[in-house]
This record gives sequence, C-alpha cells and structure tokens, in this order.
Amino acid sequence: MKKLLLLTLFAVSVSLSGMAQSSYKNSIGLGLDFGNGATLAGPSFKHFFNANSAGQAELLFGGNTTRLQAFYQYHQSIKGAQGLNWYIGGGPGFDFHDHGRNNDHTSFLLIPMAGLDFKIPGAPIAMNFDWRPTAFIGDHSHFEGGRFGFGFRFAF
Repeated sequence: MKKLLLLTLFAVSVSLSGMAQSSYKNSIGLGLDFGNGATLAGPSFKHFFNANSAGQAELLFGGNTTRLQAFYQYHQSIKGAQGLNWYIGGGPGFDFHDHGRNNDHTSFLLIPMAGLDFKIPGAPIAMNFDWRPTAFIGDHSHFEGGRFGFGFRFAF
C-alpha cells in the first residue's frame, strides 16, 4: 500500500512539474490585433503541445480586412509569478483587404512576436499581450513595426 501511495505521489508530482510552464492545455476566446493600421478582432484558439510549446490561431475582422494567422510560441515561466509566462515565436498570416471597386488585394504576412501569457490562478481565464511587428508581402508590401496583440480566452 505504501509503495502504491509513493508511486501515485511521484506520478502526480511528475505530471504537475510537466505543466508548471503552462497551467492550461487549451483556450478559446477573443483575439485583438491593433496598432498601426486597422484594429482587428475575432476568435482566437491556443493549444499547448507540451509545457513549453504552443500553437495559436486567429481569424480576425476589421477595417474592411479579414486576417487568418497562425503562430508557434515557445513559453517559459517567470519565477515567482504564478501563472505568468513569457514567450517568443511567430508565424504566417494572410490578409484579405477589400477596398471596393475591384481594388481588393491579398497579402502574405510574416509575424514574429514576443509577449506575456497569464492564466489567472484558480479561474479558467487566460490572457496574453504581445508585440507582433508585421511584414506584409504582396500587392501593397510594407512593414508595420507598431502592431500588438491581446487575447482574452476561456482556458480548459
């Protein structure tokens, strides 16, 4: 019986230490992309593949634009701040802009990012804030260094 109890405690401590970096596996909610140019809002989903690696996808709308973007993020906890992680990462995106009168264009996006992710201890709420300078590649190529992201999601 003692061996079973010790083995159970060991397994629980190993599984908890594996989740120390992120205190949730999935989250879904609202994503915002704002700064230079239009402010975009829409559904956002984040999934942790393991304690340090996460994927995030967003489908955003605003300013006659529809944007689909996906990111890989590397997370690390901040010592002494329960539920708070820093992360770096990035990924691609597609920006579909409707100017009207046959003046539509599509851009491919390259988006690096650095930010903070916070899961409120004891509550199923996760938030993130990041800097995401964006390179637009396409008909109207340009770079927007002043882009930021904010996410407010239900964590499960």
